[in-house]
Amino acid sequence: MTVNLEVAEGVGTLRLDRPPMNALDIATQDRLKELAEEATRRDDVRAVVVYGGEKAFAAGADIKEMQEMDHTAMVLRARALQDSFTAVARIPKPVVAAVTGYALGGGCELALCADFRVAGDNAKLGQPEILLGLIPGAGGTQRLARLIGPSKAKDLIFTGRMVKADEALSLGLVDRVVPAADVYTEAHAWAARLAQGPAIALRAAKESIDTGLETDLDTGLAVERSWFAGLFATADREIGMRSFVEEGPGKAKFL
Repeated sequence: MTVNLEVAEGVGTLRLDRPPMNALDIATQDRLKELAEEATRRDDVRAVVVYGGEKAFAAGADIKEMQEMDHTAMVLRARALQDSFTAVARIPKPVVAAVTGYALGGGCELALCADFRVAGDNAKLGQPEILLGLIPGAGGTQRLARLIGPSKAKDLIFTGRMVKADEALSLGLVDRVVPAADVYTEAHAWAARLAQGPAIALRAAKESIDTGLETDLDTGLAVERSWFAGLFATADREIGMRSFVEEGPGKAKFL
C-alpha cells in the first residue's frame, strides 16, 4: 500500500510509502482519503501524524501520470483530488505534519492540511506548479493564503520557488524546525500529548477555529457559542472542572 495507518499511544500515523519520493499519484490520493476517513472514525485514534519517512515528505504529484491526462480527464478528477486532501484537513482531531526533505506541490498542500507542522532542518517546501504552466489544485491557493497571508502566498505560487526550513519558519509555513532525525519523534510527542486531552473539546476547538476562518465573524461566534454550551453536557467537562476545583489546574485525566 502507498499509504499506511499505524496506531500507537492514541496516535495514528498516516505514513506515505511510495519510494523514492512519495509522488502522489491517483492511487495514493485515494488511499490517503480512505485512511483519513478511517482515522476520523476510530476511537483509538485521538490524534494524527502525517509522515513521509526520513528522506522526503512528498515531492508532489506524479507528473508522468498527470501528463497523460487531458482537460476532460482532469475535470473528472479534480474534485476527487481536492477531496482526498480535504479528508485529512477535516479529521476532527489534532493533526501534525512531520516534514522531512521535499514537500513540494501536492506534498506542501498535504502539509497545509495539518494543524501544526514540524519540519526537519533539511526540509524544502514550495508550490512549483506555475513552472508546469499550472496552479496548485489540491487546496494550495486557498490554504496557503489563509495560513501565511495572500502576499506571501502569491510570492511562492507566482514564482514557484522553494523555501528552506528556516525561511518556512519565518513565513509561518511551518511551526517548528528540528534536526531531521528528530522530526517524527517531535511530531509524535506533540500528538501524543494532545491524545491525552478531552477529545470532544479538542474537536470543538478545531471546528470553531477552522469554520471561523472560512466565514464571517458573527457566524464564527455562533459556532463557538454552540460548541461552548454543548460541552457542558460532556463527561470531559465534568472531569476537567472537578479536577481543577479539587486538585488545581492541569491535572485532569480525561477519558
